[in-house]
Amino acid sequence: MQPEKMTGTLKEQLNSITPALQEMQMRKEARLKQFIEVQTEIQRIASEIAGRPENEAITVNQEDLSLKKLEEHQSELQRLKREKSDRLCKVEEYKVLIHNYAKIMGMDPSKILSNVHTSLLDGANDQQTKNISDDILNKLNTMVQQLKEEKNQRMDKLHSLGKALTKLWNILDTNMEERRPYGEIKIYSMTSGSSMLGPGSLTLETIQKIESEVQRLDHLKASKMKELFMIKQTEIKEICKKSHMDMPYQTEMNKIMDVIMSGDVDHDDLLKTMDEYIYKVKEEATSRKEIMDKVEKWMASCDEERWLEEYSRDERRYSISRGAHKHLKRAERARIIVNKIPGLVELLMAKTEIWEQEREKVFYYDELPLLAMLKDYMLTLKEKEEEKYRQWENKKVQTQLARRHENSFILRPNTSCSRPSSRGFNTSPGSSTIWSSRLPTMVQQPSADNSSAEKDVHIRKVRNRSMQRALGNNRSISISYEDKTPSLSAIKQGVSPI
Repeated sequence: MQPEKMTGTLKEQLNSITPALQEMQMRKEARLKQFIEVQTEIQRIASEIAGRPENEAITVNQEDLSLKKLEEHQSELQRLKREKSDRLCKVEEYKVLIHNYAKIMGMDPSKILSNVHTSLLDGANDQQTKNISDDILNKLNTMVQQLKEEKNQRMDKLHSLGKALTKLWNILDTNMEERRPYGEIKIYSMTSGSSMLGPGSLTLETIQKIESEVQRLDHLKASKMKELFMIKQTEIKEICKKSHMDMPYQTEMNKIMDVIMSGDVDHDDLLKTMDEYIYKVKEEATSRKEIMDKVEKWMASCDEERWLEEYSRDERRYSISRGAHKHLKRAERARIIVNKIPGLVELLMAKTEIWEQEREKVFYYDELPLLAMLKDYMLTLKEKEEEKYRQWENKKVQTQLARRHENSFILRPNTSCSRPSSRGFNTSPGSSTIWSSRLPTMVQQPSADNSSAEKDVHIRKVRNRSMQRALGNNRSISISYEDKTPSLSAIKQGVSPI
C-alpha cells in the first residue's frame, strides 16, 4: 500500500498500515532469529575447528537482514558442517587405528587418547566431544604414526626372533613338544601384515618370552658349536700329528673360539670355515706324504744303524748261544739298510728342496726344519765316518805292530839238541827281546857238533812249529779286525761301515 494513495484520517491511515507494520516486524524478528541461529552455529563449528571456547557474543548486522545475506551465512554454515564432518571422520579413523594398534600391542587405548585430549574419550560430554581442531588432528596423526612405527618395530623383531627360533630349532633338532608353546608366535612371525595379527600378539610379554627362548637356545647352540669346533680342531690336530706338521691357523681358531663364546658366529659359517681349514690341512698333508714316507724309512734305518752299532760293540756276538744266528742274519740285513742311508738322505733333501720351492715355505717336521735336520745328519755322518776311518788306521798300525811282535816269538833251535823247546818258548820278562834279536842268527847258525842233515831237520821243525803258532794268532786277529774295520770300498763311498 502506497501512502499517497491512502485516504481518510491519520488514525484511519495508521490503523490501515499497522497490520502491515506488525507483519514486517514479525518477519524482521524471524529473519533476525535466523541470522542469530545461523551465526551461532557458524561460531560454534568454527570454535570446534579452531579449538577455542565459545565465549564470543553473537553480533548481527541488522542493517542487512536480506535473504541474500542469510543465504551467504547458510552457505558458510554448510561448508563448516562439511568440514566438521570430514574432521570427525578423520578423528574416528585415528581412534580406530589407535584402538587396533593398542589391541595388538597390548596397550590401553583410553590412556593413549587421554594423552592426546580428554574430549576424545568415549562417554565425554557434548562440549568435549566436539574438539576437532587442527591441533587435535595433528596430535592424533602423530600418535598413530608412533604406534604404527612401534608396531612395525615389534613386527620386525618378532620376525627376526621367529627366524632365529626356527633356525635354532633346526640346528639343535628340537622336538615338537618343545616347539609347541611357540607355534602361534611362529605363525605371527611369518605374517607380512597386521591383518593376521591377533590381540596381544605383539605385546612386550610375548616378545620377551620368545626372546628369552632364543637366548636360551643361543647358549645351548654356543655350547654345541664349541663342542663341534673342538671336534673339528681335534681332527685338524690329528692330521697334523700324523703328518708331523705344525698346527696351522692357531690365531684364527682362537678368534673363532672368542666369537663362539660371544654368540656372534653363524653355524653354517663356522662349519664352512672349519671345513676349509680341514681341506687345506689335508691337502698339505697329501703333498707331504711322499716325503714323510721317506722320512719314516730314514728314521727306521737310523734305528737299524743304532742297533748295529750296539751289536758291533757286543764282544759276545760270535759266542755259540741260542739265537745267535738270528742276530747274525739281522746284522747282515742291517748293514744293507745302513749302506743305503746316504743315498736315501740325499734323495730326501732333493725332494724337500723342491717342495719348499713350490710352496715357498719351510718344510717342518715336529716344529724343526727337515732340511736342516738332514744336513745336520749328513754332517754328523761324515764326522762319524772320518772318526771310524781314523780308528781303522790306528787299528791297522796296531795290527801290524802286533804281527811283528808275534813274529818275534818264533822259536829257533838251541845250541843244545836235548832241550830245544824249553828255551825256545821261554816267556819270562826280557826273554822276548833277547829271542827276537837273536832268532835269525840262531836259526842260521846251528851247533857245530851236529851233522848237516840234522841241522836241516832241526831248522824245518822249528819253522813249522813257529808258523803254526803265528798263523793261529793272526787268524784270530784277522777275524776281529774284519768285524771292526771298514771295507775300502765303503770308506771311499762315505757309507757307514756298520
